[in-house]
Amino acid sequence: MILLVHMLLGALIGSKINNIFFAIILAFLSHYFLDTFPHIEYPIENIVKKQWRKALPDFSRVILDFCLGILLIALLSNNHPIIYICAFFAILPDGFSILDLIFKNKLLREHSKFHQEKIHTMKNKKFSKFWRISSQVVAGIICIILLKI
Repeated sequence: MILLVHMLLGALIGSKINNIFFAIILAFLSHYFLDTFPHIEYPIENIVKKQWRKALPDFSRVILDFCLGILLIALLSNNHPIIYICAFFAILPDGFSILDLIFKNKLLREHSKFHQEKIHTMKNKKFSKFWRISSQVVAGIICIILLKI
């Protein structure tokens, strides 16, 4: 799932849950929830293969995705700090996976295995690109509508 959708759901949780600690935990767990649905991700092969000289387009996609998430949250929410904190925690599992690619660490490796093998269960199922993209669009639209309420 792209960062934007994770961030929108995290922001939504931060805007609706009054208990800060509960909101942060739910935002973090929301990442795994969204990743259980069929989805498509943009390629980051150069990062995965540690081909740093070729990785600029990969990092650019990640940065653009993140910035678009921040922009939409800024435009759609009441901009309380907890909303941005929850958006951050909603993308943290992907951050752990990126850190695992860069720095070898046993805890990060275990998280990445769990994330990829136990949560992304639909990754190896045969769903068309249409359904993989549609799931993200629908999730994003629902979050946008609920953020505006």
